[in-house]
Amino acid sequence: MKAIPLSPGTLCSEAEVVTLVHSFYARVRQDPVLSPIFNAHIHDWDEHLAQLVDFWSAILRRTGRFSGAPMPKHAALPGLSADLFQRWLTLFRENAAMQPNQAMATQACVMAERIAQSLWLGYQTHHHPEALPTALPKH
Repeated sequence: MKAIPLSPGTLCSEAEVVTLVHSFYARVRQDPVLSPIFNAHIHDWDEHLAQLVDFWSAILRRTGRFSGAPMPKHAALPGLSADLFQRWLTLFRENAAMQPNQAMATQACVMAERIAQSLWLGYQTHHHPEALPTALPKH
């Protein structure tokens, strides 16, 4: 998959971003492997979903609404594995495939792959600074 060159706000509507994020995290919250991890660390889902919508709106619509540092929060979580990141990506791809706006879905998947790789590499570096981190396999 290749990233699509974008002008601000042309790829999708804000409502499409909200649908993408909310439908995806509804799946995550029902997933028998991922839901215990997310539910143990997210105490206010409404607030978290609002942050995630801002995050994805900044990525897909270039709104600049998100300000934050996801890496330290993810690096602080105990016991994550490449398999968990892959499961997140699989659910993300499945959810994206169900979206009516497939241009948005394609771009979202490209960005999700980059984000997952970055978080996984950062996670490994944080937990095992002496070891060379390994990338997630490409799908």
